[in-house]
Amino acid sequence: MSLNTQRAGHIAQVLTEALPYIQRFSGKTLVIKYGGNAMTDESLKNSFARDVVLLKAVGINPVIVHGGGPQIGQLLQRIGKQSEFINGMRVTDQETMDVVEMVLGGQVNKSIVNLINNHGGRAVGLTGKDGSLIFAEKLQVTGETIDPALQTSEMIDLGHVGKVSSIDTSVIDMLIHSDFIPVIAPIGVGKNGESYNINADLVAGKIAEVLQAEKLILLTNTPGLLDSDGQLLTGLNAKRVSQLIEQGVIYGGMLPKIGCALDAVAAGVTTAHIIDGRVQHAVLLEMFTDEGVGTLIRGGGR
Repeated sequence: MSLNTQRAGHIAQVLTEALPYIQRFSGKTLVIKYGGNAMTDESLKNSFARDVVLLKAVGINPVIVHGGGPQIGQLLQRIGKQSEFINGMRVTDQETMDVVEMVLGGQVNKSIVNLINNHGGRAVGLTGKDGSLIFAEKLQVTGETIDPALQTSEMIDLGHVGKVSSIDTSVIDMLIHSDFIPVIAPIGVGKNGESYNINADLVAGKIAEVLQAEKLILLTNTPGLLDSDGQLLTGLNAKRVSQLIEQGVIYGGMLPKIGCALDAVAAGVTTAHIIDGRVQHAVLLEMFTDEGVGTLIRGGGR
């Protein structure tokens, strides 16, 4: 068998494996949290954009929610402003919030939109302020919430750091049904018109819940959830995840992502996925192959 014939056979096998998944998910909505290396490495950026365009072309409705922490930090550094973090959350005074809006709502959002459009898609950029998409309120945290060792209920002021209070999906629905791909920056608006910086994972999860999405996909810089031997865990439910947290297998920075995934599937999202954004075409591999490239979490089993 010639090399070309072998390659053709492999391509046919891949397409055949993908077909039942394409048929199953056609017409469904998929919310993707885009961040990490997939958002900074040029080859990964291009493979992600092609994935998104292909998903739309086969009848799936991708909705993108992006982060941009490193880019915010870089601009703050350039203007001589020190970044301050408490338990991984950026303290956001008014000047920092102005930078957040400039970077997330402008630079990062428009670069993703442009990238998708350059690969043949029709993307439209939004922040939570557009169409009153994301209503937010100030995130209230106490010392003991951040670190139990502090043993204080005194409030810690994080400034313009918010949480989602409600989502109006009208503008997303309009774009999806007009064949556009929404690209959303995680900036919310308060009752008095003030802006709030919100964790992108949380925004993606809440949007997936309200849209009753088929899938929530969180791109990370890890292979997914690993057990104590470094083996990938998948096909999990809430009960199993709780056991892994109690055993200390899931800890640290992965806990908020897991919490977001569990909340989404508990609220009706069919499955949540934590996948390795460092893998070329990670989204397609997770969606359209039998093995996938990350951790799948289903509802039930609480």
